[in-house]
Amino acid sequence: MTPYLLIKIVWSFGLFIPTEQMGGADWRAINAATAFLAAVGILLAMAFSRPWGERLPAWLVALPVWVGTGLLVPMLLLAPVLGPAAMNRDQEAGSPDFWIYEQILVMISLVGVGVGLPLALAGYAKARWPEALGGPTDCGEPPGSTRPLQTTLAGLVAVGCVLLGCVKVFWAAGGTLGLDPDMLDNRDVWWHLLSLSTGAWAFAGAWGILVLTTRRGSRRFLPPMAAAWISSGMLFSYSIYNLLTLTDMQQPAPEYPLAGALAREVGAVLGVMMGLTLLLVLYDRRRVLRGDS
Repeated sequence: MTPYLLIKIVWSFGLFIPTEQMGGADWRAINAATAFLAAVGILLAMAFSRPWGERLPAWLVALPVWVGTGLLVPMLLLAPVLGPAAMNRDQEAGSPDFWIYEQILVMISLVGVGVGLPLALAGYAKARWPEALGGPTDCGEPPGSTRPLQTTLAGLVAVGCVLLGCVKVFWAAGGTLGLDPDMLDNRDVWWHLLSLSTGAWAFAGAWGILVLTTRRGSRRFLPPMAAAWISSGMLFSYSIYNLLTLTDMQQPAPEYPLAGALAREVGAVLGVMMGLTLLLVLYDRRRVLRGDS
């Protein structure tokens, strides 16, 4: 994360920026915010590898990693295409050559943390929360189980994820319902792939959360847990990321304002609901596996 952190600090001060637009207050603020996130990522890496890390409050570790894996793991799968596409788009916009080298350093950092963060989290969780990774999906019911609430929430989340996934895949495939005809030229490779990725992870999250709550569809706990974890973080964090299209920091979105707002807000709500359902699943599972009454 160090190259990313240093570049973001430099951009926050308005240095080595490719266009005047990136010197504006909005751009510099978002660069300062992402520099802070990079610093948090470096601290998490230290926490994952030092004894004092296991004494941190659970939320202080889980919350930033939930957001981070949601942002970076789906992007990691798209990086081989999105990276060159982003550089080509910037070159066509007249960015200087040094911007390309900065972009390469940023991508190296993002790919590195996208690979390292989930692996480090797996090792950390195996030591501190082993019930979150291994074992069968169905391990029994504790007294006073929250399973009825889990299944209700999971059903609502699954329906919402399927609907959102269908919309996103429809748009990615070229559908124009809900899109502004005057903005169709803004549908570049970046937009199509992000729409497709959001749709695919929404479907994966629906499958994962249903398997975890019904305990049917996978004997092993890890695959549906990973799918629901990444999907919930992705739906939440990408909805927040899409708020940037409401500023001058990105080209206007091709969706009608109402359609874009619905997709964005529904994604954020589904991500939070799925994350809360995961907490209930893990709470009951921990009680069973540790023999708590």
